[in-house]
Amino acid sequence: MKQRLLVFIMSGLVLGVGVAALSSGQVSAVEVFNNCAGGGNSSVCSSANTDKADSMVKIIINTLLSLLGIIAVIMIIVGGIKYTTSAGDSSRIKSAKDTVMYSVIGLIVAILSFTIVNFVLDKF
Repeated sequence: MKQRLLVFIMSGLVLGVGVAALSSGQVSAVEVFNNCAGGGNSSVCSSANTDKADSMVKIIINTLLSLLGIIAVIMIIVGGIKYTTSAGDSSRIKSAKDTVMYSVIGLIVAILSFTIVNFVLDKF
């Protein structure tokens, strides 16, 4: 049950990021390039001269999807630890296997989302 909740939460996070990225609300300008004057080499500074909102959206979405992938890998490790410490209890083994399975599904969703977002933003 906890694993399904985790998958639901992770799916909601991905969906929420997509909706937030595509929503058309009021926008106010924020100067994010103030620290780039000293020759900063971050991804934000490298997009300083492009004047494209899609580059900033791409950076934000890629960062969030990377965090989602990291969380999925951590959950795979947690599932492995649960499996190792199950001591032969069948319910704990099933719980550990479910954790690993849902974490792998979450990792696949994160990788596919990352690929689709980059493809769409590069083409349009």
